[in-house]
Amino acid sequence: MVSLPELDMSGFLADPRGSRGAAFVRALLEACHGPGFCYLRGHGVPPALDRSILAVARRFFALPESERRALAIASSPHFRGYTALGGERTRGASDWREQLDAGPEEEAEALSSRDPAWRRVRGPNQWPPSLPEMRGGVLEWMGAMDGVGLAVLRALALGLGQPLDHFDRYVLPRGDPHIKISRYPAQSAVAGSGSEVTSGSDSSSSSCADGDQGVGWHHDSGLVSFVLQDEVGGLEVEVAGERIEATPRRGTYVMNLGEMLQAATAGFLRATLHRVKSPPPGRARISIAYFFHPRLESIFEPIALAAELAARAPGGQNADPRDPVFSTFGENYLKIRMRSHPDVAARYYADVALRSG
Repeated sequence: MVSLPELDMSGFLADPRGSRGAAFVRALLEACHGPGFCYLRGHGVPPALDRSILAVARRFFALPESERRALAIASSPHFRGYTALGGERTRGASDWREQLDAGPEEEAEALSSRDPAWRRVRGPNQWPPSLPEMRGGVLEWMGAMDGVGLAVLRALALGLGQPLDHFDRYVLPRGDPHIKISRYPAQSAVAGSGSEVTSGSDSSSSSCADGDQGVGWHHDSGLVSFVLQDEVGGLEVEVAGERIEATPRRGTYVMNLGEMLQAATAGFLRATLHRVKSPPPGRARISIAYFFHPRLESIFEPIALAAELAARAPGGQNADPRDPVFSTFGENYLKIRMRSHPDVAARYYADVALRSG
């Protein structure tokens, strides 16, 4: 059976070109070419910081439903805010989770009709007034994760035969990252299509129309993604036709790649299909997903691979002609956000036509 490798990046952080750093580069390259997923430890983020963001996430989802809904993502042209159960969609089906989406804290840009529509996604976040510690705690964790993401990109650059700083221009002085703070309610004892699950921290229930879909099968779109999980599992990865459970491991992040890196390396680096299934009866799941995205303006060009790597590159596009990967990241990002949140798209992007190729 295929399993996801666990990699320790502490040696690379200490000395990227030392023997332990070089061993990490080799292991990371094979993990990203093979399953496309791995567990990452030795990342340098203090455990207390991970515990803190999980704790503030639990406090957020324990707020009265009216307070959470006051931060509705439908009120934000930047796709920032709260989404209730079933409010986000993957491949047209409702995802059964509630979540808070955020990004870098910034003012909306002053734009003209000539500017690309994807520039509208930059702007302020929405935070709960009754939980003032959430803003600082989330932004602090995001800042720490930026360092992890940059280190991973630098290791991949070396593994691909490029200078250490090859990818720096896409993310420095900063990229356009995205965080999802999610809660997956437990399935009921009669889980399945049409079953009832608890819809929040209160005692109300709601119909789960899409069975055990926490999040449907999909590929990530950007550079590198990291998931901090609590002790409840649910993340599944499709590798060589097998469904592999990415069960939680203390002290690690689950890491995977996005389609921009896959396209740039003609498929040598892999953006792997994955999903989240709803937790079992009696359990709810909290996860923090961090998408270390490049600047929206970033245009990825093919990377010249050494012959031995190029021979193992099957091609850069996932086999879905309805969902092409565009060279400008902002266009990819807006495409996905509009499909996931048709309410935001209808309200703020009615003038935008989604390209299919």
